[in-house]
Amino acid sequence: MSYVEVTRLAKAFGDNQVFKAIDFSIEQGEFVTLLGPSGCGKSTLLRSIAGLDDVDHGEIWVDGENMTHLAPQKREIGMVFQSYALFPNMTVHDNIGFGLRMKGVSKAQAEQDIARFIDLVELSGKQRHYPHELSGGQRQRVALARALVMQPRILLLDEPLSALDAKIRKNLRLQIRDIQKELNLTTIFVTHDQEEAMLMSDRIFLMNQGQIVQQGKPEQIYTQPKNQFVAGFMGHYNLVEANFARHWLGVDAQSTLAIRPESIYVREAGRQYPTHVSAPINGKITQHQLLGNVIRYTIMVGPQTLTVDLLNRSSERLLAPGSYIDILFNLNEIQPVRE
Repeated sequence: MSYVEVTRLAKAFGDNQVFKAIDFSIEQGEFVTLLGPSGCGKSTLLRSIAGLDDVDHGEIWVDGENMTHLAPQKREIGMVFQSYALFPNMTVHDNIGFGLRMKGVSKAQAEQDIARFIDLVELSGKQRHYPHELSGGQRQRVALARALVMQPRILLLDEPLSALDAKIRKNLRLQIRDIQKELNLTTIFVTHDQEEAMLMSDRIFLMNQGQIVQQGKPEQIYTQPKNQFVAGFMGHYNLVEANFARHWLGVDAQSTLAIRPESIYVREAGRQYPTHVSAPINGKITQHQLLGNVIRYTIMVGPQTLTVDLLNRSSERLLAPGSYIDILFNLNEIQPVRE
């Protein structure tokens, strides 16, 4: 049995079936992300594991123990919310130590544990500050330390970074991953941000309409989407019909193909391309977007609109809308997908 086993889990709110017959397993020390659009059931699934929402059917096992009907406080599960949920009248020190006091941990041991986790989340010198005196990133680190200090069996993170600005968010997600690895802590993280999931996860469980539609390592989910939803959600995949693939690419396709934007090349004069690259076809640039180190072009080829990502090497190489160019496809990276 894996460290976490969820079998045939179902939850409904009235007539709204949030999820049904969910099955998955997680190994000890894994960092797993529940990824999916808003309303797909990922946060409810997380709350069900924590015991905050009762389930209608199925079982939740952790380290060989059936947790399905245990009260939340008996599950030894730590949870961090998007909203921080700190006590405004308590200092950083007291917020982190609140659970230890409720548990009856001795003062000497509590002080030792609090000091350890204040240092771990890099809040040294902030012990006597109140939440209103901290930045958003610092408050979220207090919430994280408060969960970690209880030495939980599992850490659950429910979109803890979504309220933070981009720079703080990028730094904090790396800190969370480093801490998780250091503690070898089994962690389930909820987000709707694909980049965040790709960066942080050992495995991704991609959800849609209450079901896990694909699970696997980040690179597997990204490069081998099982269906059109996965291809559309995990990036700016081009979905081309079989007729287009046969006529324009010379590929004997029987179904819709998914092609990543970076798997389409703009032909460069004098460059030799390997045999797994298609013959060039002509297209017209209709627009471009500057995304920092990447330029995203929209190109029309016959009736098909394609998205092509190129490295932004210099402003002099920017291709103007209305330009006609030749493009080529990496045929090794074209994936057939189901609807």
